[in-house]
Amino acid sequence: MSKLKIFSGRANQPLAERIAKEAGAQLGEVEIKNFSDGEVWVKYADNIRGDDVFIIQSTQPPAENLLELLVLMDAARRASARRLTAVIPYFGYARQDRKDQPRVSVTAKLVANLITASGADRVITMDLHAPQIQGFFDIPVDHLYASAIFTDHFRKKNIPNLAIASPDVGGIKMARSYAKRLESDLILIDKRRPRQNEAEVMNIIGEVEGKNILIVDDLIDTAGTFCNAAQALKENGARDVYGACTHPILSGDALERIKKAPIKGIVVTDSIPVQGSEQIEVRTAAKLFAEAILRTHNNQSISSLFDIDKG
Repeated sequence: MSKLKIFSGRANQPLAERIAKEAGAQLGEVEIKNFSDGEVWVKYADNIRGDDVFIIQSTQPPAENLLELLVLMDAARRASARRLTAVIPYFGYARQDRKDQPRVSVTAKLVANLITASGADRVITMDLHAPQIQGFFDIPVDHLYASAIFTDHFRKKNIPNLAIASPDVGGIKMARSYAKRLESDLILIDKRRPRQNEAEVMNIIGEVEGKNILIVDDLIDTAGTFCNAAQALKENGARDVYGACTHPILSGDALERIKKAPIKGIVVTDSIPVQGSEQIEVRTAAKLFAEAILRTHNNQSISSLFDIDKG
């Protein structure tokens, strides 16, 4: 069997180091630098000819993170790696997954094409904003879920009278999975978005009065949707409001909004580098990705890592 080699781009090296440690390996040595004009340059210090290579790189903004992944993949392919797997904890551009307006790009499909063209044989990612993006790839995609990380956390907290809320219709399947795991009621928040990066809460479906509520979502960007949902729940009689979010993008004034919102705490993963705070607790996804990498390397099934309610 070919050797397992794990490398990382610069998007989230601390997570890559934790993944390698969980996998019982060391990060391979790769030199990455920018020329004075900004161009990305990559060179593998290790010999990877005939090896099973895993490249860890989230593709959150800036766009250089995506470009760096493509250059890393191309360099590994030209160095004669036997198999190349792109490990993308956070898949950027996933929200641009359809042509919802005239004359716009389906950028998620474009990114999938670029990753495939760069030489990837396989992709491992977590909590895609739209699971159907797996079908944008012409190579195998292993889609992991952070629900196991978060449900274990909230089971240990043993919050009484807990209900699970989805901040929008698109997240109902994820929320149902959490509700089933935590044996809790399900609440749906129906929102209308008047313009990009703005959300207006309209209706709450489900029993809120007197309940502790956990809002679950795949990502928090500007935190407008999340904070509006928390405010609406409190106004409708909720006791404490918690949050669980896989990808903490937290752009713009997101942190300020969260501080002002009636949210007792938010648990996030380290798919994107983020500093913990009084309200934000970071749980690592390293063990989940390490297990997926080891099973892929050993040609074992990883379907048990896809543990999510399919109902």
